[in-house]
Order: sequence, then C-alpha cells, then structure tokens
Amino acid sequence: MNSPKETSFTHLDESGQARMVDVSDKPVTLRQATAVGFIYLGEKIFPRLVGGQLKKGDALATARLAAIMAAKNTPNLIPLCHGIPLSGIDIEFSPHSDRWGIEIKVTVRGRAQTGVEMEALTGVATAALTIYDMCKAVDKNMTIDNIHLVEKSGGKSGDYHYCPKKVRSDMVQGTMEAC
Repeated sequence: MNSPKETSFTHLDESGQARMVDVSDKPVTLRQATAVGFIYLGEKIFPRLVGGQLKKGDALATARLAAIMAAKNTPNLIPLCHGIPLSGIDIEFSPHSDRWGIEIKVTVRGRAQTGVEMEALTGVATAALTIYDMCKAVDKNMTIDNIHLVEKSGGKSGDYHYCPKKVRSDMVQGTMEAC
C-alpha cells in the first residue's frame, strides 16, 4: 500500500484540481540541470548533416537556437512550470557515426526558487525535433530517443545523477537499486 507521501501530488490541490506549486517560501539558489537525448538519422541523412549538405541549411546551428529559445520559453509550453530567469544555456551536439545519429546535451543554469530540469529537457526535445524538421525532406525514417535528465544540482532536494541501472531495476523488478 502506498504511503500518503507517495500518493500526494504537489500539482493538485485538495479537490484534485491542477495548480501551480507555491515556491515563494523557498530560498533562491543556483540551480543547474543537464539533459540528453539522441536522434537516429540513418545512413542517408547522417553524412549530409555532418557534412553541411542539407538543402534547408545548417541543422545543428538551427537546432542550437531552437534549444535556447525552447529553454527560455518552457513555462509557455509546460502548463505548470514556473518562469525562471536563466543565466546560461549550453548546447552540445556529438555525432556518432557508428549509430548514424547525434547526441544532444543541454545544460541550463539559473538562480531561482525552483529547478531548471524542465528547461533542459525541453531544450533537448526541441533541438531533436528541429533536426528532424530540417532533415525530413531527405528521409523521414528518424527516431528521437532516450531523452532524460543526466544531473541536477541546487535546491532543497540536492544533487541528482542519472542511474540507468536504477531505472532498469525499477521497471523490471519493481524495486529501486542504488547506483
């Protein structure tokens, strides 16, 4: 049986209606979050993208700007997110020729009363979607995969580091394992 803490949702009021969590009593601290994802492009698209030969232009430059814009506009996309003043956004693209794809990594920083995880995740997702849009004329057979939070720091809950073993264990065995 679930404990009350496990069944209470911070984004629901006593009557079950959606609400934005009040963070006004939380201290302002430096927050940082890093998220990653992967887009599988395939052998037709990958060499064109990394070689700068797409008819639509530089997909990675466009995706970088899209990720920055998305992170800055996350509260306009995710209904219950707080507007957070961001102080930095870093985007990295790592081509993987062995998998015909691009790893996308977004790190977001800001001083706020709540975290910046959603901004980092939204940046990754939007960068991947932008790459897809820029490449779909060549081949629509692409896959966006494995978008997840890698790490976060700051705030009451402290530091977090992604643990794939923990995720698999929870899904397979119904229990959590420490990394």
